Amino acid sequence: MELDVQKMIFEFIGGLGIFLFGIKFMGDGLQKSAGDKLRDILDRFTTNPFMGVLAGILVTILIQSSSGTTVITVGLVSAGFMNLRQAIGVIMGANIGTTVTAFIIGIKISDYALPILAVGALMLFFFKSKPVQNFGQIVFGFGMLFFGLELMGDGMKPLSSLQAFQDLTVSMSDNPILGVVIGTVFTVIVQSSSATIGILQELFGQGAIDIYAALPVLFGDNIGTTITAILASIGASVAARRAALTHVMFNIIGTVIFLIILPLFTKFVLYLQDTLALNPEMTIAFAHGTFNITNTIIQFPFIGLLALIVTKVIPGDDALVDFKPKHLDPVFIEQSPSIALGQAKEELVRMGQFSTIGLEEANNYLKTRQQKHSDMALQIEDAINNLDKKITNYLILLSSSSMSASESEEHSMLLDTARDIERIGDHFENIVELVDYQITNKVKVTSEANKDLAEMFELTISTVKEAVAALENNDREKAVHVMQQEDQIDSMERSLRKKHILRLNEGACTGSAGIVFVDIISNLERIGDHAVNIAEAVLGENQKSVTQKSQ
Repeated sequence: MELDVQKMIFEFIGGLGIFLFGIKFMGDGLQKSAGDKLRDILDRFTTNPFMGVLAGILVTILIQSSSGTTVITVGLVSAGFMNLRQAIGVIMGANIGTTVTAFIIGIKISDYALPILAVGALMLFFFKSKPVQNFGQIVFGFGMLFFGLELMGDGMKPLSSLQAFQDLTVSMSDNPILGVVIGTVFTVIVQSSSATIGILQELFGQGAIDIYAALPVLFGDNIGTTITAILASIGASVAARRAALTHVMFNIIGTVIFLIILPLFTKFVLYLQDTLALNPEMTIAFAHGTFNITNTIIQFPFIGLLALIVTKVIPGDDALVDFKPKHLDPVFIEQSPSIALGQAKEELVRMGQFSTIGLEEANNYLKTRQQKHSDMALQIEDAINNLDKKITNYLILLSSSSMSASESEEHSMLLDTARDIERIGDHFENIVELVDYQITNKVKVTSEANKDLAEMFELTISTVKEAVAALENNDREKAVHVMQQEDQIDSMERSLRKKHILRLNEGACTGSAGIVFVDIISNLERIGDHAVNIAEAVLGENQKSVTQKSQ
C-alpha cells in the first residue's frame, strides 16, 4: 500500500504541475499571437459595462486565466483608462470566459494528448516563423493540459475505494457549506480554478464523487480563484483593491444565491445531463457555465450598487494618472485650426507636467527603494506615451487644414516638443530600470555618490519644471534661464564623472556601482538636453511673435 500512496501522490502532483504549466504555456502562446491587442480590446470595447462583460469573456478565452484578465483590468483602472463600473463588467465576463477550459476538458481529448504534444513540439522546434512557433506553443500547452489531467486522474483513481474519502463525499453531500470551503481552500492553494474544476471533472467522471457533493465544491472553486486578484492588489492602488474586492463579492454573492436554490440547481443539472446525453466531465462544465452566466445576469443590473459598496469600503481616488487626453476636440480641426493648436498645446503642457512628476517619482525610488514609486513612474511613462500618440495624431490631422505661416511654425514646434517630452519619459524609465538593477544585484553606491546623484536630480527636475512653465506661459525669461541651467547640468555631469573615476581609483566604489552611477547621470544629462529643446522652441516662438509685432 505504501508504494501505491506514493505513486498516487506523485502522479497527482506531477499531473497538476503539468496541467498548470500547460494552461500557462497555452495562455502565453495565445497572448503572443494576440500581441498587444488584449489591452486594446479592453481599452476600446469597454465603453459600458455590457461591452465590458463581452471584452472580459473574449480576453479570458484568449489568455486562459480569469485572474490574468482581472490583473490587466486593474492596471487599466489604475491608469485611468476605464472606470470601476466598466471594470466590474470585465470581471463578470472573465468569470464566464474561464468556463471555456472546463468545456474543452469535457470534450475528452485526453486519449490524443501525446500526439497533440508531438505536433506542438514539431511546430516549436522545426519552424523558424514566429506565428507558427506561437501556434505551436498553443498546441503544446493544449496537449500538456490533457496529459496533466490524465496523470492526475490516474493518481486519483484509488481515492474512490478509500473509506475516508467516501465518508468525506457523503458529508459534503449532506453539508454543502463543507464542499464550498473545501473547493475554496483547494483553489486558493493551487491558484487556478481551471485546475481544480478539472480535478472535480475527473473525480466525477470516475464516480468517486456524486453531483450533490460536486456542485458545492464547484462554487468554492469560483470563490478560491479570486485569491490571485487579492494577492495582486496587496499594496497596490485603490483601484486594484476595489477590483479584487468586487471579484470576491461577485463570487460569494453568487455562491450564496446558488446554495439557497441548490436542490433546484441540482435538478436542472441532472435534467441537462439526461436531455443532452452529457458525459460526466461535460456535465460539470455545463454546471460551471450555468453558474457563472446566471450569476452575471442576476448581478449585472446591480453593477452601480457593487461599485458604490466597494468605493465606500475602500475610499480614495480610482485612477492614479488620467491617461486620456482632456483637450483634443476634433471639432476644432475643421472649424478653427488656431483653437485646435491651442488645445494641442494645453495637452502638451499636461504631458510636460506628467514628465516632471515621473522624474520626481524616479528620484523617490532611487532614494527610498519603495516599489510604489517605481510603479507610479512607470504608469506615468505609459501615460506620456499615450498622450504623445494622441497629440501627434491630432496634429497630423490638423496639418491637412489650411494654416497661416505662424500657425504652421507653431504646429511643427508642438510636434517637436511632444517628441522631446516623450524622450524625457524614456530616460526616467531607464533610471527606474537602473535602480531595479541596483536592488536585484545588491549594488552598493557610496553615500558621496548618492549625495551627488540627489543634487543632480534636483537640478534636472527644476530645469524640466521651468521648461514646461516656459512652454505654458510662453515665458521668454524662464526659457533663457533653462538654457543657463542646462550648462550647469552639463558641467555637473562632467565633474561627477571625474569624481567617480577618482573613487574608482581609490577602490571606494565597485565597477557595477560605477556603471549604475554613470548611466543615471548620463540619463539626467540627456533629460537636460530635451528641456533645452523645449526652451529653444519657446524662444523661437517668441522671436517670431516679437518680429511680427515690430512689423
